This record gives sequence, C-alpha cells and structure tokens, in this order.
Amino acid sequence: MEVVHSIFDFISPQKTYVTIGTFDGVHIGHQKIIQKLVSEAKANNKKSVLLTFFPHPRMVLQKDVNIELINTIEERTALLAKTGLDYLIIHPFSKEFSRLTALDFVRDVLVNKLNTSKLIIGYDHHFGKNREGNIEQLTEYSQLYDFSVEEIPAQDIDNVAVSSTKIRRALAGGALKTANNYLGYPFSLKGTVVNGKQLGGKIGFPTANIDVEESYKLIPKTGVYVVQSKIEGILVYGMMNIGNRPTVNGDHQTIEVHFFHFNADLYHQTLNIELLYFLRDEQKFNSVGELIEQLKKDELTAKNYLSNNI
Repeated sequence: MEVVHSIFDFISPQKTYVTIGTFDGVHIGHQKIIQKLVSEAKANNKKSVLLTFFPHPRMVLQKDVNIELINTIEERTALLAKTGLDYLIIHPFSKEFSRLTALDFVRDVLVNKLNTSKLIIGYDHHFGKNREGNIEQLTEYSQLYDFSVEEIPAQDIDNVAVSSTKIRRALAGGALKTANNYLGYPFSLKGTVVNGKQLGGKIGFPTANIDVEESYKLIPKTGVYVVQSKIEGILVYGMMNIGNRPTVNGDHQTIEVHFFHFNADLYHQTLNIELLYFLRDEQKFNSVGELIEQLKKDELTAKNYLSNNI
C-alpha cells in the first residue's frame, strides 16, 4: 500500500475504485467495505484507493469539542495497510476544504484528481459543504461524470448496527468484549514507557508507566484490564490499570502495566498494549495491604482468563 499525504500529490492515469471516510477504528463494517473495494478493483484491473482525512473534520470545525478517536492516524494507517489497498490518501482537512460543495467535491476530487471509475461507500454517507451530499446526489453526479456508485447497507451484529460511535461508547463504559467484537481485533494503546513513582515495585507489582502522546486518542474506562504486548518479538501478557490510584493518593490519571514473568528494563521504549479483557473497576482500598491482596486476586483471575482463552 502506498500512502499519499494529499489528493494533490496523487496521480493515476489508470481508472480507480474509491471509497471515502474517516474509518476511525477500521471496524468490521469498514473492513467489509474495503474488502469489497479491493476485490472488485482487482477483478476489473483497477487500482483501489481509500481517501481519508486528518485532522478529523471535527477537530477543525468544532475546536471546542474534545474529540476522542479509537485510532491515532498512525494506528489507522497500519490497520489499513493489512487490507490489500493499493493507495491510502490522507488529505489534510481544513476549513477551506470543508467549503467545497458536493458538486465541487465530485468534479474536482473524485473525477479530476482520483480518476474514479467506481465509488463504494457505506450506508448513509454524507459529503461536501455542510454534509449536503448524499447517495441521491452521488447517483445523479455519477451519471453526469461517468462513474458508478454503490452503497453498502449497514452491517449488523445481533441486529445492532456497528459504528465507530458505538465502539467509543462501549470502551468508555467498560464493555471491552463488545468493542473488540465490533472492531474485529483487540483495542490497543500505544505509548512510551516513562518514569513513574515506582510504587508498584515496592509492593511486588512493578509496572511500566505508559505515556500516550496523542491527546485525541481515546482512553477507555478506568479500571483493571488483562493485556498483551509484543516486546522484542515476544508476546508478553499482563494486567493494566487505568486510573488515579486512589489508594496511594494519586493526583492524575496514569496507565500502568504489570507484565507477568517479565522484568526487563523498558524505560523509553514504545509499547503497543492490546486490551483483552476488563477485569474490574478501579477501587480505593483502606490500606496498601488490602490493595496488594486485591492485586494478587487480579493476577490469578487474569491468568485464569488467559489459560482459558489464549
């Protein structure tokens, strides 16, 4: 997959099959659209193109909104690279770009820049200034500019439509199993291991403190999770706490991972932590001794889960 960082840098003399969207999460609904795009493009000797935007439009148009995204742009790119796409175009979204009318977008972007032969979009897709464009207008413009349009209906799991919004809500509510089922892969947090207060080591549970750089990255509900991470090519399991450490008077939210049977120096390394199972809510204990006892129970529960599910 070739990554292009602007529609103005994209050149294809060959006709293309295109899909457009934010694709936050690259969830199973997104994956179905992309699989269809890639397979049809190959079958018709065309190039497959996915056009997405960064920053997210809401970051630009609603700056007062504290948006939280399932993926960083780097994570989204890595997920899309696995799909077989020929091209990923990440176009910088701006207020100026948002003012393109639906007709301008179709003519100037889809036709003149992307050389679109077929557009495949998800259910209820809107585009152009004030999101005025819809499937009816696309169908009308496609006849004018000689390309075809196909809309894929909403994808369901147990009759519940999959959406990035529902996945975000599931993660915020601690419904990790639901979120991971919708995503089709484990939700993850990626960050650098930084110095902490080293309290975990003093109570027999040394932790790696993870600093997630991107302020827009969604941090799931506070609590304790079963996790895995590949470190120097080896898959390592552990448990992670997201929270304020109320038992030891923590003053800000931290993300701390205790790996089982692993004690190498991880400072300044970048780790990708995959969340497998939500163990429990964060609690305040009456003493550090009670906290230690609970952590022992958490470790046993986590290892039981891993032995039955991995």
